[in-house]
Amino acid sequence: MADRKEKYHAIIASPCGMLGIVADDAVRCIDFLPARMAARSPATPLARATVRQLKAYFRDARWQFDLPLVLTGTEHQRRVWRVLQTIPVGEVLCYGDVARRLNSGARAVGGACGRNPLPIIVPCHRVVASNGLGGFSGGPVAHATDIKQWLLRHEGA
Repeated sequence: MADRKEKYHAIIASPCGMLGIVADDAVRCIDFLPARMAARSPATPLARATVRQLKAYFRDARWQFDLPLVLTGTEHQRRVWRVLQTIPVGEVLCYGDVARRLNSGARAVGGACGRNPLPIIVPCHRVVASNGLGGFSGGPVAHATDIKQWLLRHEGA
């Protein structure tokens, strides 16, 4: 567990669980972590800024993130993630809606959402299945869909 903790520039408690943040010259990763992970003070200036902005979001879902991001993935994944960033707070799209915008398939969109390295900031939780909630890339926690539901309720969706 020590190796995992060292990966993060900050670990914070949030209303939807522990979050591990990788932020050196850009925000690269936010992971949902097991509750047993201990908090870790921000180790870089950008990690401090990321923590401040996440706390602002948890106070007010309309908060607009303004952080340098690095989204590492395939071209298709990056296209999906750009669409996610256009979904307004309080609204949702179905996987099929995103797929139609990109001339893609709903399963491919779901796969890209599942590999989103920056949940919350790149709001994959705003994409739902046509017949319900759908999945959520909640990392190594048992209740990922509970996190998705919490985020959507927080945003009034």
